[in-house]
Parts: sequence; C-alpha cells; structure tokens
Amino acid sequence: MKLDGIIPLYNNMRLLNLDRYRFGFIYNNVSFDVFFFLDESPYKLMFGVKAENFYFEKDVKKGFVIDPTLEREKYSELCRILGLQYDPINKFKPIYFFLEFNKNITQKVIKKNIPRPHELAVYRKDVEESDKIFFMGWLDNKANDNKVTPKNLEKTRLLLGRDAYFRCKAKNVSSRWTDDIKKAQEVILDF
Repeated sequence: MKLDGIIPLYNNMRLLNLDRYRFGFIYNNVSFDVFFFLDESPYKLMFGVKAENFYFEKDVKKGFVIDPTLEREKYSELCRILGLQYDPINKFKPIYFFLEFNKNITQKVIKKNIPRPHELAVYRKDVEESDKIFFMGWLDNKANDNKVTPKNLEKTRLLLGRDAYFRCKAKNVSSRWTDDIKKAQEVILDF
C-alpha cells in the first residue's frame, strides 16, 4: 500500500532538516501517537497508545510503501483497543486502519511536535534501564578507561536517533538517563 498522504510531511521534514516527527491520529475514538523516523532505513512509522501500553512499527519502503498487515498478536490487541468485536460478515482488516491514516496524516511540521526522548521511551520498553526515560547528558568513557556498552548504544539509537548512535560509538561516549524529570536535559550533540 502506498502512503501518498505522508509525502507532504516527508518533504516538509526534509526542508527543515528533521529526522523525527510526532503527530496524532484518531481511529474509532482511540488517540494514537504516531512517530515518523527518517533516520531509520527503511523509514519507520511507530503507532502508540499510551493508555494501553501498546505500540507497533511499520517499515516505510521506497516509494512510501508499507505492508498493510499486522502480525496476529498486534492485530488482536489493536482490535481489542479499538473496541472491535469479531464479525464474520464485516471483518476488520488492518488496511482499513491504514487507509484512514493515509487520509489524515498531518502535512505541516510544527516545532513543538519534534519528539523528545521520553516521549519515545514510553513505548520502547525493550531498552537498558527502561524506567530511566529522561536524557541526562553524556559520559566520556575515555576519561575512566571504560567502553560504551552495546545496550547503551542501542538505547541511544532507539531514543535519540542514528546520528547520536554513530557519534557515541565513534567517540566512546555513553548517553546518560534518569527517572527524574527535574534532571532532564536538552539533547545536544556537542562532542
């Protein structure tokens, strides 16, 4: 399925040199956080429902094409969250969700919707110290004769993006995280 509705957003993000963007989408009265990642290959869309601790990702391939199916577990959970009951005559298909999404993709970038790490961390629980969702700065491992760990690099990639990942890996720097919002810092790649 081609997501031609995402092309204006893609162009706007490119124009503003943005790798990640967050916007909302409502389907069947359920509010989704949608993240569009241009720093992934292929590009990625991530759909999440905070209240349900649920998310899924879709690869966006060349030509803005996605596979409009979901694995069985994600499909069942999506149906439950949407409040859909099984109806053999009028069966729900994920393509209906994606067709509606395609018609309702935001077109213009608003600066306040550039996602912060903790907004992604709410959904990506499969990272090191998943309770520590607020970025707290950088740690230069060379000063202590240590090495950045693969788990820290993966958390950096998932929550901060590919540029931060590659820079941390090359410079032996770890991202630091906290569960205290008061200690949160703006992410600046200044090393």
